[in-house]
Amino acid sequence: MTTDQFKEFSPTIPTEPGIYKFIDGEGTILYVGKAKSLRNRLSSYFGDKKYQQAKTKVLVRHAHHIEFTIVETEHDALLLENSLIKKHQPRYNVMLKDEKSPLIYICIKNERFPRVFLTRRPIRDGSTYFGPYLQKFRVEQLAELIRKLFQLRTCTLHLSQENIDKQKFKPCLEYHIKNCAAPCVGFETEEAYNRKIEQIKNILKGNFAAVKTHLREEMQVFAENMQFEQAQIAKDKLSLFEDFQGKSTVVNPNIHDVDVFAIAGDEKEAFVNYLKVVNGAIIHTYTLTLTKNLDEERETLLGYAIQTLREKFSSITQELIVPFPVALSGEDLTITVPKIGDKKKLLELSEKNVQYHLLQKKKQAASQTGRQTHAERILRTLQADLHMEEVPLWIECFDNSNLQGSNPVSSCVVFRNAKPAKRDYRHYNVKSVEGPNDFASMEEVVYRRYKRLLSEGQGLPQLVIIDGGKGQLSAAMKSLKALDLEGKMTVVGIAKRLEEIYFPDDPVPLHINKKSESLKLIQQARNEAHRFGITFHRNQRSKNFIKTELTEIPGIGAKTADKLLQRFGSLTRLRAAAAEEVELAVGKAAAGKVAAYFNSAPEEKA
Repeated sequence: MTTDQFKEFSPTIPTEPGIYKFIDGEGTILYVGKAKSLRNRLSSYFGDKKYQQAKTKVLVRHAHHIEFTIVETEHDALLLENSLIKKHQPRYNVMLKDEKSPLIYICIKNERFPRVFLTRRPIRDGSTYFGPYLQKFRVEQLAELIRKLFQLRTCTLHLSQENIDKQKFKPCLEYHIKNCAAPCVGFETEEAYNRKIEQIKNILKGNFAAVKTHLREEMQVFAENMQFEQAQIAKDKLSLFEDFQGKSTVVNPNIHDVDVFAIAGDEKEAFVNYLKVVNGAIIHTYTLTLTKNLDEERETLLGYAIQTLREKFSSITQELIVPFPVALSGEDLTITVPKIGDKKKLLELSEKNVQYHLLQKKKQAASQTGRQTHAERILRTLQADLHMEEVPLWIECFDNSNLQGSNPVSSCVVFRNAKPAKRDYRHYNVKSVEGPNDFASMEEVVYRRYKRLLSEGQGLPQLVIIDGGKGQLSAAMKSLKALDLEGKMTVVGIAKRLEEIYFPDDPVPLHINKKSESLKLIQQARNEAHRFGITFHRNQRSKNFIKTELTEIPGIGAKTADKLLQRFGSLTRLRAAAAEEVELAVGKAAAGKVAAYFNSAPEEKA
């Protein structure tokens, strides 16, 4: 993707948090990244390339387009980035590819007298998981706080009632240092232990009003007793409670495998967003575009899109989350239209993305309707500056080149849509002019150029630029009048010294602002014609010099010299050539004369 392409695309990029994907021309994901502001982050890839890493430059060069998905928070963006990197293993992503997850869960184990601990690998064994959490330090703080407040067991003993009754266990060190109430020996009942577990669940769900009240009262008591260190500890615990909320719609262990669909549209098109959730994590996002042929109902469009997307991504998920009931024939599926809860939040995320996709399409359509491309803007400015009736989509520029009248040549360069069309460039050997006569040379080549275009029926350019002042312009106009083309093209001359623009039959030149894009385009065409003409002139001069040297050889005429020049290209290569090779080019007699000439005075003819 080029910088110009990104500039056209960037106004439609949201400033909200989300993830972005660089995708190549074959649809392969090259890179997945997260952003607090998608527009700001993506703009950094197309800014000053001087400070970019080599890998970043290669990534941008190989990217065909960019896709993005918006989420609620930067936290969710990181979670979704992690899921997509693990799923797709993009080539340019380095972090997060390994199997060790950066996400942490708090597990309440499914067992008698449940343990509460941290884990990175949720297991489907009926246990309850809270999270995921990103900041390990803060989660460890919370786990330590829970341990201090509720005195839970940490051992892995099988605490069946039978084992407790048989007194198979003894209180351990944790009991003696007040970290555990020893349910293993019956010092704490299962009912009392489970009440603590319920409180812990309320805390992890964010329902910790009672705990906050307790901490406030505790803090107040410590402060009144001037126990300020203990009061500060209680305050820190309270702050941790108030600051803590780990729920995420992007990765949710309470939801296993589901497909989520949302639809939005306008009169002509409908868009269906698809979120694929596996093991509680979003692993794929995609938005399908449907063109409306008739006045189809939303239910019909969504049903068709669901079947298309599930087939496209080979989904075998049995539960679908949709915004309204959909009839799907031939499939034994669970259709869920959530009203509240975690599934509702997933649906809202999908709806948010499809609505934004619709908004983006509308912005693109509006901007393309009202926005000119860079080339269009320049050409319309040039049209206005030169008071032309048509936009100069086809421009031609002529220039003469000679050295003290020798080897006079001319060049014609062609610009289409403000860009050089090098296949259409032409150069001319001036045939009818002797000596240095720029005016006559210009008259000849302009006549030859447009007589040829007329005879071949190729059409005519909107603008012709003559490199030179009033004299060269008048000479060009003689040819155009002879061809009855006067008034059918805009013809101007550009004088080098002051960059003045001359019109036929107008003695007063036009001065275009030196910073104007239209003048820069005219100058570019003039400079290109000069470069092309000089190169051709240099080549012709070199060939003529070699040809003259060859015709000095006794018995070698112009035609033989042309054959030798065409075959060997230079005197050096001719001298080094084998006699047989020269004979093949011009025959035995001429080859003998060339050999005799070089052998007679090798030091002079080198």
